[in-house]
Amino acid sequence: CDVTDERSVQQLIERTLSAYGRLDLAFNNAGATHRPTPLADLPAGEFDRIVDANLRGTFLTMKHEIAAMLENGGGSIVTMASTAGTRGVQGIAGYVAAKHAVIGLTRAAALDYAADNIRINAVAPGPILSGKSATLDEETRQHIGQAVPMKRMGQADEVAATVIWLCSPAASYITGAVIPIDGGQLAGVINR
Repeated sequence: CDVTDERSVQQLIERTLSAYGRLDLAFNNAGATHRPTPLADLPAGEFDRIVDANLRGTFLTMKHEIAAMLENGGGSIVTMASTAGTRGVQGIAGYVAAKHAVIGLTRAAALDYAADNIRINAVAPGPILSGKSATLDEETRQHIGQAVPMKRMGQADEVAATVIWLCSPAASYITGAVIPIDGGQLAGVINR
């Protein structure tokens, strides 16, 4: 569905409830980024597109998922943030701002619904081999991996495993958390 369109999101939740009778788990993974551009050169329309896809999309999906989960006594929602949502990154100010906001939205919603047995957490991947990055040549992948303490880019299944764990009973006492999946990048600076 188009996560920026509320009616489209409502229809998705309605179809899910019609097919399965309830909604227990959700992973909000829609988003967009922009080419590296200094902030003053970023067109306002491009900024709006990034915020709509990342923040508005997360807001609308959570809004309707939470309503469905309240009806069946709880659930678990995981939002897609990014390590860029925890620090500044040169050249992608729109994306950074949107992902910071996704983390804030996730934490606020987690507090709003913790007593209702709805757990809401975020994952914050670093460089992952998926989408456009999967098409990079091996030399570029190696170069990106060298900036990671584990000396490699992550795999999409490593993100998926974390999301599955956060949705499972094994993470039943975790809400409002942001879990980095970054090979150690956010842990600090490596002295060589």
